Amino acid sequence: MSGARLAPAPLRIWAVSDGRAGIENQALGLAEAIARRTPSEIVTKRIALRTPWAWLHPGFTPAPRQALTIGSDPIAPPWPDVWIGAGRQSIPFSMGVRAWSGARTFVVQLQDPRVNPREFDLVAPPVHDGLEGRNVMAIVGACHRITAERIGAEAGPLLDTLRAESQPRFGVLIGGKSKRQTITGARARRISTMLARLKNATGGALLATLSRRTPQGARTAFTAHLAPHCALFYDPVNDQGANPYFALLAASDALFVTADSVNMATEAAATGKPIHILPVDGAGGKLDGFHRSLIARGCARPFNLPLEFWQYPPLNETDRLAQAVLALMAQRR
Repeated sequence: MSGARLAPAPLRIWAVSDGRAGIENQALGLAEAIARRTPSEIVTKRIALRTPWAWLHPGFTPAPRQALTIGSDPIAPPWPDVWIGAGRQSIPFSMGVRAWSGARTFVVQLQDPRVNPREFDLVAPPVHDGLEGRNVMAIVGACHRITAERIGAEAGPLLDTLRAESQPRFGVLIGGKSKRQTITGARARRISTMLARLKNATGGALLATLSRRTPQGARTAFTAHLAPHCALFYDPVNDQGANPYFALLAASDALFVTADSVNMATEAAATGKPIHILPVDGAGGKLDGFHRSLIARGCARPFNLPLEFWQYPPLNETDRLAQAVLALMAQRR
């Protein structure tokens, strides 16, 4: 056995967030992208601060480990090799773990933490936030867990059913209420009318899914005015059975995404299929910048008729960030 080398120990990665799916999936997406490149063990950590600490600015939270709620996962040694924080609740812990670990943990903070980026080893905000710095790597959109392999693995038997529908097949991803935007019932009726006209003009098939964020008024309008024209119409609030999301992504020739969600549009862009942005109600703010960045990369266009089809390389910002994390860790070693 002389000269034999032991395989290096897998990287220990913590994906830390408040547990909300849209936030947690960003941290898990980056962790999984790292794991595709090097052996890794991923641990999901869900945390929350008790009041009044939860009211404080994240940069001014003293002793956050002592302020965890009872239901939070423990934040204690042994510390991970890589810490990936996402969302406001994670920030005080991301700021502290370098000291707690004796600077052995490589700390990545997703999104704009609104504190000095130097508090972390790497900050990965979306391009449309405009954050800059020596240890800042801006990405288009947000990290996510969508890959071609995962779509193929999780599409399930529904995929064959959807592929039997008439072409072109139009996947419709409908979001809902966010901080500044929403979808009213009137907007839902207008979207439904445009999509029904598109179906009739092309002879194609509509494959639509609502979100749990879709307001009740819009949900009712989509059910009344869009569902009758759809080969697939899924409402996660009222429908039973498996979510058709992956089968929809795999079967569609083009995707329509409401303008309220960064995550949905970024995941859609990972397919390399043309994305048509559906307008919603309310001011876009920074989301307008996000859509401009998608359009500049050739991924998306505002929805207009006559419909256009085009091609672009799938957007793989999560993989690009994972590669950068490993390169920076190698430099530090």
